[in-house]
Amino acid sequence: MRRVLVSVAVFVAAAAVLVLEIVAGRIMAPYVGVSLQTFTGIIGTILAAIALGAWAGGHLADERDPQRLMGPVLIAGGVLAVVSPAFVYVVGPDLAGEGPVPIIVLAAVGFFLPAAVLSMVTPIAAKLSLDTLDETGSVVGSLSALGTAGALFGTFITGFVLIAAMPSQPITWVVGIVLVTLGAVFSWSASSAPAFVGIAAVLVAITGSAALAAPCDYETAYSCAIVADRSDRPTTKALILDTFVNSVVDVEDPTYLSSRYTRVMDAVVQAQLPDGPRHVVYIGGGGFTLPRYYEATAGSLATVLEIDDSLAQIAIDDLGLVAGPWLSIVDGDARLGLLSLAAGQHDVAVGDAFSGRSVPWHLTTEEFLVDIRDRLVPEGLYVVNVIDHPPTDFARAQLATMTQVFDHVAVVAPATYLEFERGGNFVLVGSSVPIDGDGIERLVPEGEMVLVDGAARDWADGAVILTDDFAPTDQLLSRP
Repeated sequence: MRRVLVSVAVFVAAAAVLVLEIVAGRIMAPYVGVSLQTFTGIIGTILAAIALGAWAGGHLADERDPQRLMGPVLIAGGVLAVVSPAFVYVVGPDLAGEGPVPIIVLAAVGFFLPAAVLSMVTPIAAKLSLDTLDETGSVVGSLSALGTAGALFGTFITGFVLIAAMPSQPITWVVGIVLVTLGAVFSWSASSAPAFVGIAAVLVAITGSAALAAPCDYETAYSCAIVADRSDRPTTKALILDTFVNSVVDVEDPTYLSSRYTRVMDAVVQAQLPDGPRHVVYIGGGGFTLPRYYEATAGSLATVLEIDDSLAQIAIDDLGLVAGPWLSIVDGDARLGLLSLAAGQHDVAVGDAFSGRSVPWHLTTEEFLVDIRDRLVPEGLYVVNVIDHPPTDFARAQLATMTQVFDHVAVVAPATYLEFERGGNFVLVGSSVPIDGDGIERLVPEGEMVLVDGAARDWADGAVILTDDFAPTDQLLSRP
């Protein structure tokens, strides 16, 4: 019976560490964003905690009675799991930033201690399970396998079920309650006091952490979403996803385009295609700014590929979106959703799938662009928003990749952007027919510069071609 209980402790503790590792990305996102750097920092921090915890657990198990250690360790790990989001919410505003240092520090503040304490469980369990040195190999091997199985369970249940079922903070409460309950079972066999203290501590921790709520109006499966009023225009609201203003819309006037890059995109479409309704596919929905605009101004049909199915409801509830037969939303990854669309049926494809300042790499590659081109009518147009800063390696790489797929390309941005003095939103254009650069110049906001074909190719000369085999978008992107 003792070995069964010990095995359960190893499984649950390992699962808890992986649950915390995954929800850490969601809890930290409002302060450090979501990128390869974010997950690199979290994974590295958790691995360091696992190493330290395993060492400390082995040392303590040799120095003290492991039977009396297991309960308090599980209880401590449970309480720390519950309060980990609160630590992030308190410290996060002062550490906000997208560089490696704030990411690692915030991950350490929130999640190093619970991961380290829970990683003490396996070496303590090994000492508890060993009756003779003759079975050392089988005992250690079995516990290692159980820990790995627990880690797999924690990974799958969190990524596939929990994140979609509840907000991140309550997930840590569930983890804490399970750990403290298991710790109480161990503690009662030695002394009842630690068990009662642990149960009381986790209840206090849940109550206290609940008072420090996540800074979100909505926590979706992918983002911390805030809908904020704008002082510059009374009927205007901003949709903020994690650290980044994703969309600005006028809830009463769908023809209002606040962002410079959306006005540039519209100028490109107006210059390149005849007036009238169009069928537009959008890679990313966000606040549904352009779909609303083209439905209101031209009666256009919209197919929106959006991985976060909560954003459409937020747009309906808070941002003035009125759904109807004109709007088709395909939930799920845009790359997969694109393959479900008929070939040669869309006049325009709009790429605007940034998550913060990062873009999903698989939506930038030559292979993806081929799929885009194949869904367009012969004279169709692909316009994509790219956010980059000097030396602008990613924007140039995206344009260079477009030259591999489209016969004609263009880039539109302020002259200071194109001369590598400043950065921001670049609008890149690809088409199988010639691009009307003069027409675009007449329609874009003042200060925009248009490079077409040869000039655009020269601007992107020497840049990396992004493919499914090699697309280091996070490394190429520069941030202000």
